[in-house]
Amino acid sequence: MQADAVVLDIDGVVVDVADSYRRAIVESIARVHDDTIEKGAIQSFKDAGGFNNDWELTYAAALFVLARREGLEMDVATFTDRIAERRAESDGTEAADGLDAAEAVVADALDSAAEERARADWDPERLREVFQQLYLGAELYAEIEGGEPDLDAPGFIHDEPVLLDAETLDALAEYQLGVVTGRPSDEADIAQRRAGLDLPDDRRFTMDDWEEGKPHPRALVTLAERFGAESVVFVGDTLDDVKTAVNAADEDPDRDYFGVGVLTGGLTGEGGRRKYEAAGAAAVLDSVNDLPDLLE
Repeated sequence: MQADAVVLDIDGVVVDVADSYRRAIVESIARVHDDTIEKGAIQSFKDAGGFNNDWELTYAAALFVLARREGLEMDVATFTDRIAERRAESDGTEAADGLDAAEAVVADALDSAAEERARADWDPERLREVFQQLYLGAELYAEIEGGEPDLDAPGFIHDEPVLLDAETLDALAEYQLGVVTGRPSDEADIAQRRAGLDLPDDRRFTMDDWEEGKPHPRALVTLAERFGAESVVFVGDTLDDVKTAVNAADEDPDRDYFGVGVLTGGLTGEGGRRKYEAAGAAAVLDSVNDLPDLLE
C-alpha cells in the first residue's frame, strides 16, 4: 500500500480505552440511573454508527435502559439495529447522528406516556458530569472542566495502556502524520503525550475542531489538503473510521484514501475482520504496530 500521509485515530489505536472510556460509559449510567448495559454491549452502539462522541453513546444507552423500564421490548442488539436502520433512512451517507436516531427509535416503540416517563428520568447533563469525573478523576476534572467535583474518583484516564510502540512511531516518521479523533482537545493532548505523538495543532482534528464528527470526511480531506498528499491511510478501530475514509474517497476523488481497521478496539477476531471488510476497509491489522509492514 502506497501512502504519502498516515492519519491515526487515538482510541483503540494509539491507546487502549477498554478500562477508561468504555468503563466510564457503563459506570456513569449505573450511578445516575441505578441500572446499566454490559460493557460488551457498547460495541453494538459503535457498530450502529453515529456515536463518535462517547458522551452521546452514554446518553443513548441510558435512554435504552430507561425505555426498557417503561416496556421497551428490545434487547441491545435489536435496539442498535433499529438505530442503524433509522440512520440509513434519514441520511444516505450514513452520517446521521446516532443519538437522534436512538431517540427516534424510542419514540416509535413506546406510547407517548411511557416515552414521557422515560424522558423525565433521563438526565444527560448529570451523565456527562459523572462520566467526566470518573474518566478524568477529581483533580483533572477540576482543571479541565473547571467545575467542583462531587465524586472522589482517581480517574480511569490513568488506565489506558499505550498501544503504539516507539519503534512503530519511528517507522512512521517518514510519512506526514496526523490525527483525527473524537476526543476533546485536552484529552487528546494527554493521550498523545503518553504515546510520544507530538503533532502541531494543524495536523489533527479533535471533537473541538469540527462539528460533523466521523464518518463525515471533512477532517480527513482537510488534512490531506494540508499535507498536499496524493494518498492517505486512515487507521481506526470502528466501522465509522473506515467509512470516513470511504466517504473521503467519494468526496475527493483526485486522491486515494485507504481505511485500515485494527483489532485492538471493540472489533476483534474474525468477526471484527469481516465487519471491517464489509464496511470497505482496504486492510485489517492486528494492531497499529503492523502498519509499517503494510506500507512498505
